[in-house]
Amino acid sequence: MRKTFAPALAKALVCAFILLSGASAFPIKAQTPAEQPEAITKDGTAVATDAKDNSERYRIGFEDVLQVNVYRHPELSQTLSVAQDGTIILPRIDRPIVAVCRTERELANDISELYKGYLRSPFVNVRAVEQRSQPFAVIGAVNKPGSFFLNRRVRLLELIALAGGPDVEKSGQRIQVARVGNRSACVEPDATASDVEFFAYKVNDVLGGDVNPWMEPGDIVSVLEAEEAYVVGAVYEPAKIALKEPITLSQAIAKAGGITSTAKSGKVRIQRQQSGSTQKTELVYDLKQIAQKEIADPIIQANDIIEVPIDSGKVFTQTIFKALAGGLGNLFYRVPL
Repeated sequence: MRKTFAPALAKALVCAFILLSGASAFPIKAQTPAEQPEAITKDGTAVATDAKDNSERYRIGFEDVLQVNVYRHPELSQTLSVAQDGTIILPRIDRPIVAVCRTERELANDISELYKGYLRSPFVNVRAVEQRSQPFAVIGAVNKPGSFFLNRRVRLLELIALAGGPDVEKSGQRIQVARVGNRSACVEPDATASDVEFFAYKVNDVLGGDVNPWMEPGDIVSVLEAEEAYVVGAVYEPAKIALKEPITLSQAIAKAGGITSTAKSGKVRIQRQQSGSTQKTELVYDLKQIAQKEIADPIIQANDIIEVPIDSGKVFTQTIFKALAGGLGNLFYRVPL
């Protein structure tokens, strides 16, 4: 009998050792806070455990849409908006419940306490399905301007992308962010801070990823339309030039079709309005010196008026030449051969 069962017993011991060794080879997954079971208080009320600090969690705001679920009581479950006074109304509760500035879990606990007089060991879950109290706005020269309600942090580039990106036909090179402060009533306003702060960025810097700041709830992003300059005088096509990118004087004149044969290229004037003033400064440039790189080709600024003057001497010379050419033509026509 021993010879019969000894091999079987040995085999069983080997299998058990293998199983025990295998179990120790694979570590047991520890429960994260999100996987931990709900705790039960002494009075039997179920409370979901969450190690996340309340100050880091989303706080309900005005006009948020809440989904209130009462376990095993679908007749009491509601989807409703937070009223203008920051409260909600629920069945069987004879007074408004303050919802604004509460986290989802805090509000759920408040509702559970109020239902204890009506239900035995109530369990309530609250979820903000639409968070409308902390919007971001994108306006100006974008394809889809509007407001965006996000429940997470967002950077400037992503907000512009949500608005469809800059409008190719209209957008310029400037982005302005107006920071009106946190619109949440849960944050005590800073009396020393100004009402609105403005931040300026360049479109190419943001789209290229060189600058991409974090946005704050309530920020208003404005993609400004392209500023303009004007080219007049002795050019083939006097024009209004959109400054979508840095443009030099010679480039602006080229966009206007170039100078005519009667242009005084040595005295091209730029009338430039001084910042914060109605006065204008006149700058004079010689296009020949720019072409020969003797002087720098100046960058055109918004609202510049580029005037290419007419050379009266060239006009006189061309008039005489045309008159003489016309007279000689008539002379040859009249004299018989």
